[in-house]
Amino acid sequence: MTHPFARLTAVLHLSASALLAGAVVATHAAPTDVQLAGQPAKAMQASSLMAPTQNIYGRNHVSLDGRWSYIIDPYENGYYDYRHTPFDQSESGKGGFYDDRKPKDRTEWVEYDFDRAPTLTVPGDWNSQAEKLQLYEGTVWLRQAFQADPKPGKHYALYFGAVNYEAHVYLNGKKLGMHKGGFTPFQFDVTDKLAKGRNVVVVKADNTRHQDEIPTVNTDWWNYGGITRDVLLAELPATYIADYKVQLAKGDAHRIEGFIQMAGDAKAQQVTVAIPEAGIRTTVRTDANGRAALNVPVDKLVYWSPEQPKLYTVELSGGGDKVVDRIGFRTIETRGRDILLNGKSVFLRGISLHEENPLIPGRPRGPGDMRMLLQWAKEMNCNYVRLAHYPHSEEMIRLADEMGLMVWAEVPVYWTISWTNPDTYANAHAQLTDLVTRDKNRASVVVWSVGNETPVSAPRNAFMGNLAKTAHALDDTRLVTAALEIHRKGSDITVEDPLADLLDLASFNEYAGWYWASNAEMLNYRFDVRYDKPVVISEFGAEALAGYHADADTRWSEEYQDTLYRNQFRMLSAIPGLRGMTPWVLVDFRSPRRQHPYFQDFWNRKGLISNGGQKKRAFWTLKQYYDDVQRRYEGQPAR
Repeated sequence: MTHPFARLTAVLHLSASALLAGAVVATHAAPTDVQLAGQPAKAMQASSLMAPTQNIYGRNHVSLDGRWSYIIDPYENGYYDYRHTPFDQSESGKGGFYDDRKPKDRTEWVEYDFDRAPTLTVPGDWNSQAEKLQLYEGTVWLRQAFQADPKPGKHYALYFGAVNYEAHVYLNGKKLGMHKGGFTPFQFDVTDKLAKGRNVVVVKADNTRHQDEIPTVNTDWWNYGGITRDVLLAELPATYIADYKVQLAKGDAHRIEGFIQMAGDAKAQQVTVAIPEAGIRTTVRTDANGRAALNVPVDKLVYWSPEQPKLYTVELSGGGDKVVDRIGFRTIETRGRDILLNGKSVFLRGISLHEENPLIPGRPRGPGDMRMLLQWAKEMNCNYVRLAHYPHSEEMIRLADEMGLMVWAEVPVYWTISWTNPDTYANAHAQLTDLVTRDKNRASVVVWSVGNETPVSAPRNAFMGNLAKTAHALDDTRLVTAALEIHRKGSDITVEDPLADLLDLASFNEYAGWYWASNAEMLNYRFDVRYDKPVVISEFGAEALAGYHADADTRWSEEYQDTLYRNQFRMLSAIPGLRGMTPWVLVDFRSPRRQHPYFQDFWNRKGLISNGGQKKRAFWTLKQYYDDVQRRYEGQPAR
């Protein structure tokens, strides 16, 4: 089964990389060796990697989550032979741990054994589940056995929500393919590879940091390894709805615009899109490639907003397939220095957060963990969250849809990466494409961010500029931005970045009162934002150890953090066009960079909530500020 987007996506990735190479790296004459989701083209011949199916949870599927056996492999003995040649590239393709061999008798030599190996819970990172893996970076093999009963005339896909960072996947001893990128979904066509009865899937997960990857070696969050999101085996009809977009058109609250993409045996089909509650029903005919545009006038929709997060049941049917989704409809746009949600001026009352449960170590294990984080944001009267610094799970985005929180969604182009490497750009381009493709039907997502705190240079400008253009091309209905840096000279803070010309928001991080200046000095600073665009402060903050109390001049105290927030509000209110903020950060989170033995102990303490769930003083200060902002914006007429 060849996915209809496989060839198109490959061309997009190659074209984008070639654009970067032409602008910055003229010495790279060869085409970039990149295909779907970061997979090298040289491996595509034997790969079953396909673009993820839209709304995979809405398809017939079985979960492969649960206890997986694991083997720690720091020397990668299960992947390379003693000459450092991959076993799966040998003539036989055998020899690696993915063979899941058992000795035939007591004379046979086998140096691994999944049956006697310990187990890890999937989804879940390995760092928080085994003490000896807490700081481990490298390869871990994970194995799961499952039963299958494949039926004739059906397609089957093996889906992974995320594996950090590089995953090699094998089914019944045969390699399916490889995926790079620790936060985006991927899937393999296993239609002709499933056995009736027992099947074994083995994953080589490697969270090693590399300079040329996205993100690079230097970050400020924990490098959780493993299969961190769901694993599903999905059953699809002979002809099925592979992808769709059903959203309001750009700047038009009275027209739904999008597309339907069929895949499988007979791509030319009649497809019906219905929204029964809104009285909408339309039929389109897909072409020979399975594609049909969607353009439907609408009259009586209740528009999604934080105050009324209305979701409609949307039914798509055609070719013997039916998909049901829950979709909200809203417009988001800028006008001068204003942000308009459904035509009404809005202030983005936000907070930043990592995808980490501070109370139970590790990545969130399910919707309960995620709902807890978003509910804390709601309690602070947020209408907006910045999901930093990488794509959070699809489940998190769907919860934001349901709970009424606007979302800034970001890819991990973070700090200083290999700007002149075409493969690095292609990797970033793939992760951005996968993010937009996955979440394009989620009303909560109002901002695509192409990176965070990247220093200005000609190669960086070309790299990031092309990402911004890509985001706009993939989805013209949402805002595109990045968390920019500021420049200081004396008491003047300047926001001037060539990338901003391609962005919809003037967004930037600033740490007055913490990394520069003090609480006593920070009010002397003035901002010069040289863009007629809405200003959204993407980060500010200070570290405070919960329960540590002192005066407002004592670092690490709750009083220092609280005073800094109060001073920030005074300082930022002088900026014309201030339309939002996402202070750093909702909850204390783990970071290898934070090494103070008492105040940090490998935690970044800038959270407004501690790792024990204790709300610090600044939590209530920010809530009070947001309550005041909300009152100022209530009752404003639509524009």
